[in-house]
Amino acid sequence: MMNIKRKKQLLEEYKNRKPEMGVVSFRCTATGEAFLGIAKDTRAVFNSTRCKLSANGHPNQRLQELWDHYGESGFELSVLKVLKYEDPQADHTDELEALREQCLAQDKQARRIWR
Repeated sequence: MMNIKRKKQLLEEYKNRKPEMGVVSFRCTATGEAFLGIAKDTRAVFNSTRCKLSANGHPNQRLQELWDHYGESGFELSVLKVLKYEDPQADHTDELEALREQCLAQDKQARRIWR
């Protein structure tokens, strides 16, 4: 059984971890369409979005249609921009949305993954 001191240490480490934050892209290689999202943890967003798409439960109907037709291998998943930050406790939503807007302005075939 884990002692209380060790539990507190692990919780503190988790709270102070600095996951990669940024703009993620799901690009259909066949059509060139890209779906951009903001991520406070890029790995977690890729995993959860892939899971929703594989379970046929993603709210973005166009992305889901393309995923159903081309499969995961028909997509290029990437991190377009990484946010540099110091405080993992701070809310970085506005900065992430500004980065996504930059990416959307640079790619006319890109749209938001969520409305």
